[in-house]
Amino acid sequence: MPNETPYPGKYVPRHAEARVRVALADTRIVAIVGPRQSGKTTLARRIAHDHGRPFITLDDDQYRRFAEDDPIGFTRGNPTAVIDEVQRAPGLILAIKQVVDEDPRPGRYLITGSVDLFKGSISPDSLAGRVETVELLPFSQAEIAGAGLPGFLDRAFAGDFPKLVKTGPTAALTERVLAGGFPEALSRAVPARRRNWLLSYARSLAQRDVSDIAAIGKLDEMTRLIDHAAESAGQLLNLSGFGSRLGVDGKTVDRWLNLFEHMFLIRRVRAWHRNDLKRLVRKPKLHFLDSGLLAALRGVDAATIGRDRQQVGALLECFVLSELVKAAALCEEATALSHYRDKDQVEVDLVLERSPGEIVGVEIKAGATVRPGDFKGLARLKEAAGQRFACGIVLHDGERVQQTAPKLFAMPVSALWET
Repeated sequence: MPNETPYPGKYVPRHAEARVRVALADTRIVAIVGPRQSGKTTLARRIAHDHGRPFITLDDDQYRRFAEDDPIGFTRGNPTAVIDEVQRAPGLILAIKQVVDEDPRPGRYLITGSVDLFKGSISPDSLAGRVETVELLPFSQAEIAGAGLPGFLDRAFAGDFPKLVKTGPTAALTERVLAGGFPEALSRAVPARRRNWLLSYARSLAQRDVSDIAAIGKLDEMTRLIDHAAESAGQLLNLSGFGSRLGVDGKTVDRWLNLFEHMFLIRRVRAWHRNDLKRLVRKPKLHFLDSGLLAALRGVDAATIGRDRQQVGALLECFVLSELVKAAALCEEATALSHYRDKDQVEVDLVLERSPGEIVGVEIKAGATVRPGDFKGLARLKEAAGQRFACGIVLHDGERVQQTAPKLFAMPVSALWET
């Protein structure tokens, strides 16, 4: 990785921090959610220190037992607090709701969770109107570089790119993709050590964290499912195929994948479609949310890619998805992600959509040379979207931004964080 890689003891400013602080000023409860080891605790501790609040982690057995046994007493004894890993005591959510309803001052609680607290089944009651949720995924490339919020998404929806400008190649692209964004992994300078940490992390999720949020009797199958998911990353999801490998039915696989999705390990990217277009494939694609973790699970390293450049394709798609998801989470305007594929097997890797239906297509190429055929899917999407089509972009490993046709651009992957 480049020299700006984070190291132990160095605080890397998070783009989400400003949003958390603003939310605390006018919202009763603020929830920071994201995968384990993404930096939630570091950010929460920092805010607790600045606001003079107690910091309580439910990874501590004593605190967790207190919160489980007497949640009302726990909250009344801590009228304002930062509570880390709140999903470990699900009953606490109802108690927090009761306390903030009795005293609706803003900023009562900052909570963190390593599951998507309010989309899964662990939250026993909705906190609608009382909570603002801020997603914190592993480091983005802009955060690693110490740069500000990237403007790629806003520029893409405005079609605001130069017709031709030389930018230079994306620095150390393969190394960035293989490293991913987990802070603890990036603190390990030796790639083999980083890979070992990531593999251990995946096994811990499958064996420990799953059991914290669901009654799963076959934890060994969770590890196998992660491995199968890694093999299928970037492909259309086939639940029955997964089930046949694991010896369970497709509904069980669907339920298990939901757990991994709530834990921010994977994301199912839905298919873009319109009701009047009958030739579109509607199956979702399966993606991981960190390219370093995906590379470790696939056993891909720099030497592997040196021997077979095709190995980088699915990893690069994961890397780009992750950067876009992180950017979208911090945008004022909601940005939905999907993929495009029709019955002719013409596809676009990612489709970005904003209200009132503006569409941006993103195609991802691991090579440095962009050919006319690389725009085939974007041209098909442009035709399908009509006036809603803002622009189409081929991201590549080259070194210039170039407009190739009206509303169609090619540009280096680094445009994601350098614009």
